[in-house]
Amino acid sequence: MKSSGVSRGEAEIIALKILGFLANDHARLNRFLALSGVDLNDLGAGAQSPDFLAGILNHLLQDEPLLLTFSAEHDLDPRLPALALRALAPIDEV
Repeated sequence: MKSSGVSRGEAEIIALKILGFLANDHARLNRFLALSGVDLNDLGAGAQSPDFLAGILNHLLQDEPLLLTFSAEHDLDPRLPALALRALAPIDEV
């Protein structure tokens, strides 16, 4: 990874890893679905959308224990999801 950030493609991969992390735990997935309002049947289509992937990153970033657990399980720097979010949803687009 680049020291100054991540590419859009890298950001999408990180978000998809987070989706897998959530999907592998029933309680985590149900919490994500409840908070996001996403239907379980829409996860596949959503995974193709940069906005949906940005929402997954945002979900993780709003829960520090979840962020740290994900980062530890995937041996990633916990700052990486925030950099990924910037790549998918740059501040100047907001």
